[in-house]
Amino acid sequence: MLSKFDYAKPLVLGEALNVLSKNEGDTYILAGGTDLLIALRHNLIDAKHIIDIKSIPELDVFEFVEGKGLEIGANVVCNTLIESEIVKEKYTALHDAAAVLATYPLRNRATLVGNICNGSPGADLPPSLLIYDAAVKIASAEGERTVPLKDFFTGVKKTQLAANELVISVLLPDPGSAEDRSCYHRQTRLKGHDLSSVGVACRINGDGKAAIGINAVAITPLRLTVLEDELNTKGITEESISWAAEEIKNHIKPISDVRASKEYRLHMAGVLLKQGLTQLMEKEA
Repeated sequence: MLSKFDYAKPLVLGEALNVLSKNEGDTYILAGGTDLLIALRHNLIDAKHIIDIKSIPELDVFEFVEGKGLEIGANVVCNTLIESEIVKEKYTALHDAAAVLATYPLRNRATLVGNICNGSPGADLPPSLLIYDAAVKIASAEGERTVPLKDFFTGVKKTQLAANELVISVLLPDPGSAEDRSCYHRQTRLKGHDLSSVGVACRINGDGKAAIGINAVAITPLRLTVLEDELNTKGITEESISWAAEEIKNHIKPISDVRASKEYRLHMAGVLLKQGLTQLMEKEA
């Protein structure tokens, strides 16, 4: 049985933020609802207030501006990312990650913002956002602030969001160069029906520098900046990629759980990193 809760469906952002400010604590946001409804049905949360944001036009934004970047609103679903030519061309890793998320009907409900706000260490979309230096645009009745995604996650199922705040969009800078390329590879127990056992996003920008994002190997999704710096100092070659595939084990701290053992995650992180960087190097050639 679902818990009893007050339900609000504001039509403008200001109204939503005012409702949120009055109901701090035990208040949940409903956009796609793919995680929230499961939690309610299984009594994993005790919701006192639910704010349905699906009818707020400001949160539907999905706009790319040359030289500035892409803004993805809180109501944008994953199938929109998959179908977007801009995402395919300029943020390929994000397209790849969205394409392996759940199933088509669920992707018609699941939102990118919901995926990051859930705070799961194994979420598929964060690694691909991290390699593009994504930022999170947050609003409350007191105003707005922007936080780098790498600082947004604070622990398992934990983020920087305060009780009176709402993520209104995610911002991705324009990669600029046509030579910029990326990809996302993951390993999972059941295709399309499970979180990643490990997922790795790789990017090589127009200057030939690598960026690496990874999930399910720490308490939050990670951007492996130290490994990137070491790899970029060596240069992207077959030898340096093989080196990075071994070295990555020193930059992650996976655990054993129902999806995979610690040892398996350590191994697959290297395998997926090598696959991704090799794919991008061959694409350049």
